[in-house]
Amino acid sequence: MKILLDTNVFIDMFQKRQPFMEFAANIISSCVQKTNIGYVSAHSLSDLFYILRKDFSSAERKECVRFICTYFEVISEHKTDFLAVANNERVLDMEDGLQMQCAAAYNLDYIVTRNVKDFVNSGVPAITPAELLALSPVYIEN
Repeated sequence: MKILLDTNVFIDMFQKRQPFMEFAANIISSCVQKTNIGYVSAHSLSDLFYILRKDFSSAERKECVRFICTYFEVISEHKTDFLAVANNERVLDMEDGLQMQCAAAYNLDYIVTRNVKDFVNSGVPAITPAELLALSPVYIEN
């Protein structure tokens, strides 16, 4: 499957958030192993770098970005994506709207997020990490 991982999935893994970390790690592992083809939006990388500043040094955060760029396809947003979100009254959050734009532009199968309710207006279905693993179970080695 071709999946776009929302920023919160990466945060769950890097910050080891319980009880979400195992789901996130398994999904990310599935992309590393190429069981799923993982995508990430460019804005998620800068958001992640900023959000992780309290827990990780700049060098550690850059390593996180390098890891993601090694194993995931990065989707760049364009002016037209921002305008599409800004002009869509049904989309209330810019970040979520951009995720929807990215997933639609690349004809992805799913947006994987813990905030499914924020994607009700998405043309690409949003599912939780647990739901994705139920469709395509992958387990990381301990």
